[in-house]
Amino acid sequence: MTRISTTPFDPAAHLGDVDIQAEMLSEALATGDRRLVAHVLNTIARAKGMSSVATATGINRTTLYAALAEDSNPTLETLFKVVDALGLKLGATAATQTA
Repeated sequence: MTRISTTPFDPAAHLGDVDIQAEMLSEALATGDRRLVAHVLNTIARAKGMSSVATATGINRTTLYAALAEDSNPTLETLFKVVDALGLKLGATAATQTA
């Protein structure tokens, strides 16, 4: 019997396009799930290179990993620094109302 070797899938390895990154973040923000937003920011930061994001934000790499962990609750200051370092912008739209 032949053994099959597998490796864990890392979406950060396939996330080079900034438009796709922006769409992922927009969709995560639309859910209102802070854990998903942190996960998506972590994935995008790893795609860009966590060390370069850390340098751009002025936050050390270890602290940045902790701030972007799914169970974290980063400050708005950290959120804005990270989003800026990723070359993204946050936006808002009116919530749709149902009758």
